[in-house]
Amino acid sequence: MGEIGKFFFDGTIAAAVLPFLFQGFLVTLQLSALTILFGLSLGLALACARAYDITALNLLIVAFVDILRSLPALVILICIYFVLPEYEIRIDAYWATVLTLGLVLAAFSEEIFWAGITSVPKGQWEGGLSTGLTFTQTLFYIVLYQAVQMVIPPLTNKTISITKNTALASVVSVSELLNQASSQQALYANPTPLTVAALFYLAVFAPLVVLSRHIESRYAVKR
Repeated sequence: MGEIGKFFFDGTIAAAVLPFLFQGFLVTLQLSALTILFGLSLGLALACARAYDITALNLLIVAFVDILRSLPALVILICIYFVLPEYEIRIDAYWATVLTLGLVLAAFSEEIFWAGITSVPKGQWEGGLSTGLTFTQTLFYIVLYQAVQMVIPPLTNKTISITKNTALASVVSVSELLNQASSQQALYANPTPLTVAALFYLAVFAPLVVLSRHIESRYAVKR
């Protein structure tokens, strides 16, 4: 049993690969932060645009959301990074990953934000408009505030789920955590680097999962 444990976690190898994995870990954090910022911002913007009930625009938004939610993130990444250059559109692997995950997160978050907006009682809209507020003012000052509060739990869970897909960046040779771990594992012919990488992932996402559970219970009580 001790030999098996040493095979999967060799202290000497772990110490040797730690600087490389930490470098990849920082790249993973950057990818995650940019994905969240881009994805949630775009998703919220699309949901707000959809509230204006412009038929042509809504059809485009729904088509965008349905397509992005139907396709695996890996397929989208491959299309952006390998197919677009055939049409003279070249995107760096790092930014291709951010664009892919951001678009996927935007598609899911748009539906979540939209569900929140449509859940706000009609009386809130009527009350805002009756006080002299414009449609846009009512949306942003009254409706959106309530909608965002209602959707925080599912939005947090979906954000964590999609952000973990930063590991897909290894497919296009971005030196993130999994890419570095795979390279070191091949170099040492030992799975220790992958074990250390798993610990890094746990260090980031385990607290986020606990936080999301706390947020979910908190807002559930409020409702």
